[in-house]
This record gives sequence, C-alpha cells and structure tokens, in this order.
Amino acid sequence: QVQVVESGGGLVQAGGSLRLSCAASGSFVGFLSMGWYRQAPGNQRELVATITSAGTVRYADSVKGRFTISRENTKNTVYLQMNSLKPEDTAVYYCNANVAVADPFYRPLEVWGQGTLISVSS
Repeated sequence: QVQVVESGGGLVQAGGSLRLSCAASGSFVGFLSMGWYRQAPGNQRELVATITSAGTVRYADSVKGRFTISRENTKNTVYLQMNSLKPEDTAVYYCNANVAVADPFYRPLEVWGQGTLISVSS
C-alpha cells in the first residue's frame, strides 16, 4: 500500500509565504512524478505544480514566479514553497503521487493525499 501525507497548511495574510510538504511511503519501487493540485469552493480541482523523476517541472500560469516545487529523493518528499500569496490562492491543496509498484508486475499507481487547507486573508 502506498500513501502520501501532506503538511504545512494554514492561515496566512496576503503577501505571506508558506511551505507545503508531501511525503510518500509504502511499497513502491520508484516515483514517476509528484505534485500539487488545489480545489477552491465551487471550483474544479486544478494543477498547481508537478515535478517528474527527471526533474521536469510544470506550473499553473497563475502561480508562476511565486511558487516553487522541489523534491528530496532520499526522503520521497516533495515541497511547494509558496510566496507572495494572494486571497485567490485560498483552497484545499492535494498532494498527488504517481509511483511504480511491483505487485508482482510493474505498473503505475496514482495516489492522492487527504488535502490541506490554505487560507489567505486580504
């Protein structure tokens, strides 16, 4: 079984910063990509940022230049540094991991975290 655990959410004033962490654990042989998505009330879940095993990153246009995704392979952990936060960044942020499992054959597995709330006050 594979799971991801998020941490680092909370309340912050506009212009402030937060850092989210997501750690993957369980029986997997490698990860393909990890990233962050968010869902605001009344909206669909949307991509925030992702990073592949090769280090390729992708950002939503709305967060480019403000958010930075990074990873620490030895800890199977990905981080999202969020600077210059805006009220419109308020949402539940979900960690997503695409890993490779061998049970017994190699196959991809997608795992979602429970979500962590980010509230940005104006």
